[in-house]
Amino acid sequence: MDGISQWHVTENGAATVVRVGNGPHQLDSHAPGYVWLHVDTAREGARTWLEAAGLDPLILRALLAPETRPRCTSHGDGVLMNLRGVNLNPGDEVEDMISLRMWVTEKLVISVQLRQLQAVVDVLAGLERGQGAEDPAELVARLALRLADRAEPVVAGLNEKIDVLEDQVIDGVSSMVRFDLGSIRRVSIMLRRHMAPQRDALSTFEIEELAWLKPEARPRLREATERMTRLAEELDAIRDRAQVVQDQIMDSRAEAMNRQMLILSVVAAIFLPLGLITGLLGINVGGMPGADNPLAFWIVTGGLVVIGLLLVWVFRRIGMLGK
Repeated sequence: MDGISQWHVTENGAATVVRVGNGPHQLDSHAPGYVWLHVDTAREGARTWLEAAGLDPLILRALLAPETRPRCTSHGDGVLMNLRGVNLNPGDEVEDMISLRMWVTEKLVISVQLRQLQAVVDVLAGLERGQGAEDPAELVARLALRLADRAEPVVAGLNEKIDVLEDQVIDGVSSMVRFDLGSIRRVSIMLRRHMAPQRDALSTFEIEELAWLKPEARPRLREATERMTRLAEELDAIRDRAQVVQDQIMDSRAEAMNRQMLILSVVAAIFLPLGLITGLLGINVGGMPGADNPLAFWIVTGGLVVIGLLLVWVFRRIGMLGK
């Protein structure tokens, strides 16, 4: 059926395709290997098939939940896991992370995706080459590592954008810097929202006391946990660097505004005494000096120019008009 693939994976990683029936293929408890059933519910009929596959209602609700966060929950002899991967589909936002829901037991792994996830495509391609995971725990670790591999270039791209913005802030603040900075902060926060709980989910799975969880698989799970931890820490660093750049922009804008206000204040201070003098000379009362002198206007004008130049020199001397 389109959108549903089923594989029988043996202990050496070799895989054979299993025909899709009315439900997941069940292996005998003594049969080697496990079955991996992957369902893409974006394909027509896949969701309906899964709903009719006879799964436990709790498991079915977890696999088809409309909204999920990364988690790991034990249920009987199996584990319910939700992981998230960056959205690399054309036309979609990378921070709109795609969920991968899994039901993992000793002999069966059911994975469900609502949209195409490149990490799953990578693991399925390895399976077709005969490079499958030897047990269900290793399959979970391999999927988690591929999710990290796909997320690392996105995080590295955010780091490069922050580097460019820091250089632009040093050269001069622009409106585009503020727009790009807001976009980077939004993407890093949304990615971080899922990376941190994904790290916790993998860590929880790694320490679960399950009889079928082999000691050989725990180092791979630990490695996947550390990769997610590093990605979460890098996203934290990107968010902090973005905040620093934002503070630099605000400081630069405040400094420019203060400088402009200082210039306006100095100009007002220069013209204040000149305005006072002209105001006094403009009152209509008797006894005004120079009222009958034809040169009085030019004498007053020259005096105002001298006073203005003197005030400019004083303000420059005290450093309020630059050097």
